[in-house]
Amino acid sequence: MEPTSNPINSQHVAVIGAGAAGLITARELLREGHTVVVFEREKEVGGLWIYSPKTESDPLSLDPNRYIVHSSVYESLRTNVPRESMGVRDFPFLPRFDDVSRDPRRYPSHREVLAYLQDFAREFKIEDMVRFETEVVRVEPVHGKWRVRSEKSGDSSNDEIFEAVVVCSGHYTEPNVAHIPGINSWPGKQIHSHNYRVPGPFENEVVVVIGNFASGADISRDIAQVAKEVHIASRASESDTYKKLPVPHNNLWIHSEIDTAHEDGSIVFKNGKVVYADSIVYCTGYKYHFPFLETNGYMSIDENRIDPLYKHVFPPALAPGLSFIGLPAMGIQFVMFEIQSKWVAAVLAGRVKLPSQDKMIEDINSWYASLDALGLPKRYTHKLGKIQSEYLNWIAEECGCPLVEHWRNQQIVRGYERLVSQPETYRDEWDDNDLMEEAYKEFGRNKLIRFHPSHFLEPRG
Repeated sequence: MEPTSNPINSQHVAVIGAGAAGLITARELLREGHTVVVFEREKEVGGLWIYSPKTESDPLSLDPNRYIVHSSVYESLRTNVPRESMGVRDFPFLPRFDDVSRDPRRYPSHREVLAYLQDFAREFKIEDMVRFETEVVRVEPVHGKWRVRSEKSGDSSNDEIFEAVVVCSGHYTEPNVAHIPGINSWPGKQIHSHNYRVPGPFENEVVVVIGNFASGADISRDIAQVAKEVHIASRASESDTYKKLPVPHNNLWIHSEIDTAHEDGSIVFKNGKVVYADSIVYCTGYKYHFPFLETNGYMSIDENRIDPLYKHVFPPALAPGLSFIGLPAMGIQFVMFEIQSKWVAAVLAGRVKLPSQDKMIEDINSWYASLDALGLPKRYTHKLGKIQSEYLNWIAEECGCPLVEHWRNQQIVRGYERLVSQPETYRDEWDDNDLMEEAYKEFGRNKLIRFHPSHFLEPRG
């Protein structure tokens, strides 16, 4: 990709969502000289980090006519990546020791992340561009531009024309519910983690939690505080897996996947164990879902693969007028938003040029072929895993921004190793002080902190 000889163009851009992706994208678009309108259905910025005790009337979120709650945050949630690697690169996520209302922990609560995003929005004056309580209900191409229809609470719909639309609406609202043979006749309660908030409703119950990654590990241990027994069904485990964990309350077991459910209330695991359970909690992830988007059949979602999408951002035939920020699953989410949105902003400005449609489709097909060669199903299309830094560095080079820092990538790698090996303690016991020191020294060199790096590295009670 090469810089164009055309003059820089200022575009009128709609950003859908004022969560982390939308706020960061709005800033990068502004920096590139575009005019921006951010549409946000809630009353405040923050997106999925806004905690609400409300849950949906359908605990599995399968009823299309249900009242939709857009937050999936549970009360006890803390970040599963350290704050140094989580923050935007020129606005680090620093502990606020001067404010007793803030959470200074290295892996802070969801409230601290929301406070950081609010700080970010104020610092870069993003809130001035946000239309709160305004939901986008339709986005469609029209004569080379984009019509955006929105509805403000209590008002009729409004149609506007934009030169580009950036979708930053997230993908943690439409739950994915695993199919269990026999589940339709199983008599117990079922809930997806999207609707989980506190452990109280599971007191003295036998609970099966499906999924053992970040949310499954958290929620199973949260429920174990009050439940009689908690049994984790883990797809990543061997079929004969059966292990009792002594923490936190000696009432937690890990199994392989569920084999069948029965009308007598029993759950049979593939390891042969049988549990009579009161509730099942599905920590089985989410589906990509863009009900407002109309592309005349050009784009589709099949087994959670959004097709076609160049580098997980641009649909070739609709680029650069339509783009998506934040689709890949990775540890350094906010930095991904930052680098992706720098690319989008630069392409819209004409400072950076995309390949031809044919070249983009060729790249997409090559990516699909690489997944097929590894035997990975479609649902892994947007899961980048160990190549996340390689992916971000490719985009960074395209738009001329710094590559992902060594310390940031290594914090994620070591952090996930601790999550797997010590899920009870990884947030409070770590072995990467060298990486912390490297991060804060870099913040100091770049004049992003007011105090000497040692101020942030000293142990505090």
